[in-house]
Amino acid sequence: MDTSDGSLLSIRLRFSDDARLGPGKIALLEAIGRTGTVAAAGQSLGMSERRATLLIESLTAFFGEPVVLIEPGSGRAQVSALGSELVRAFRAVEADARRSFDTQFAAVRAKMSEAG
Repeated sequence: MDTSDGSLLSIRLRFSDDARLGPGKIALLEAIGRTGTVAAAGQSLGMSERRATLLIESLTAFFGEPVVLIEPGSGRAQVSALGSELVRAFRAVEADARRSFDTQFAAVRAKMSEAG
């Protein structure tokens, strides 16, 4: 299935039955980095502040330390060192997988172009 960027690859990591990391949570962390608040980040991705908060809390609970640091009373937020490392590592795995996919499926993709 094509993803929003037109690729045929979407990475989702399952650390346990309760802990998953995929493009949605990574996009949320990136949006928090851009917007500086959980509410604005969630809104930019079409999700409620409550949903965004629950996703962040699930990552924090699994890793045992915050992935986002929220300034009490202000609502201002920033991605923690752990959150930044998750984004970096996920994007690196995604890039490696995309390169491998492009190499391994080059002939198949050519046939898809011919058929479509």
